[in-house]
Amino acid sequence: MRVKDLMATSVTCVRPDTSVMQVAKQMKQENIGSVPVCNDRGEALGIITDRDIVIRSVSDENNPKTAKDIMTTNLIYANPNMDTHEAALLLAKYQVRRLPVVENNKIVGMLAMADIARKPIYVDEAGDALSAISKPSTIS
Repeated sequence: MRVKDLMATSVTCVRPDTSVMQVAKQMKQENIGSVPVCNDRGEALGIITDRDIVIRSVSDENNPKTAKDIMTTNLIYANPNMDTHEAALLLAKYQVRRLPVVENNKIVGMLAMADIARKPIYVDEAGDALSAISKPSTIS
C-alpha cells in the first residue's frame, strides 16, 4: 500500500509570519496536533507541533511570536508513492508521529501513525514505530 492511499489530503498550512497564538487557535479549531509552515507557493518550509508551541514558545521567557520562530525546519517527509512500510520506518527512525507528504516541494497530504494503525495489515508496523518514538529522551 502507498502513502497516498492512507494520507489525509485536506491539509492547511500557516505562513512563517503567522502568530503562535493564531497557529494554536487553528490547531484547536481543526483538531490537529501539527501544522506545516508553507510559503505563498505552498512549498513546505517546516512544521509546528503542539509540543513545539509549549516547549519553544509558552515555556520560553523570550516568548517567540511567529511560526518561523518555533517551527522545525529540518522537515522529515514522505512522498505520495512511498510504500507505507517505508513511511513507518521514517516515523520510527526520526521519532515523529506525523509526516507531511510532499510532492514537487508542495504539501499534498499528512500521514499520521494513526492512519497506518487503522489498517489491520499495518498494526505491527505502527506498534513498532510507536515503540521507537516512545523511547525516553536523552535530552537533559
